[in-house]
Amino acid sequence: MSVIYNRVALIGLGLIASSMFWATKRGGLAGHVTGYARSQDTRDTARRIGLCDEVCDNLIDAVKDADLIVLAVPVGAMGAVAAEIGPHLKPGATVTDVGSVKRTVIDAVAPHLPEGVHFVPAHPLAGTEHSGPESGFATLFDNRWCLLVPHESSTAESVAQLRVYWEGLGANVEEMDADHHDLVLAVTSHTPHLIAYTMVGVADDLRRVTDSEVIKYSAAGFRDFTRIAASDPTMWRDVFLNNKEATLEILGRFTEELFALQRAIRTGDGDMLHDYFTRTRSIRRGIIEAGQDTDAPDFGRSKLEK
Repeated sequence: MSVIYNRVALIGLGLIASSMFWATKRGGLAGHVTGYARSQDTRDTARRIGLCDEVCDNLIDAVKDADLIVLAVPVGAMGAVAAEIGPHLKPGATVTDVGSVKRTVIDAVAPHLPEGVHFVPAHPLAGTEHSGPESGFATLFDNRWCLLVPHESSTAESVAQLRVYWEGLGANVEEMDADHHDLVLAVTSHTPHLIAYTMVGVADDLRRVTDSEVIKYSAAGFRDFTRIAASDPTMWRDVFLNNKEATLEILGRFTEELFALQRAIRTGDGDMLHDYFTRTRSIRRGIIEAGQDTDAPDFGRSKLEK
């Protein structure tokens, strides 16, 4: 690959931004990468591990002369960051983000960006339960999807350039409308996370099952719930507060399905249960066939990831 952007600024240096840096270096996609994080400890860690070509101690220095600015902060903080950097962005620059909610991010960020700056919201569908600058790795986005959600300030050229960049990071890229994105993610990510948090909370509350038994006898299902429930609490708080309508809609549908399964169990309706589980099993096969997971034991995760 050749250089896609001369200067890239990564704002927030957690799992996604750090993985973007290592993948950018792997592909030679940028001439110079600056980074900024609010925490001094994070900045010190980034410098120690060689994360970014230059780690800046203030936000304005990081975005100065940048051709691509990536907002990789919690969804709830993006508006404030955009307000601070807006006056310092060079004409023709592209601003993007990696948030898993799009409508509220657009509403929060777009008003602060000057005319002549292109806003192309994005969402890479990749991650682990780990966070922080040391959690990133170059292959995180390989064969994963990145959704671009063009804004009215986007030009066809700015969208195309960001698409090539994400493809260079290893991702498959598609474009999607903001509201549809938020509904899709409520189904595939947000509500499953809420259910995982709830199930782990139930286990914690169920005092007839001791903590040691929960840990010692965790079968794969509960173990996967705990892996999801270990995700960054600030990020997920902001996701639910900022994708309220879609999450509540899907949660309502989930509750209806749960009541139907409860009724089938109570009445001994084995046919209904078998048909339901057969249908859901086919969805799992589709995910494997699409190359988005593996049917290996423990979902192919290494011991380090468990």
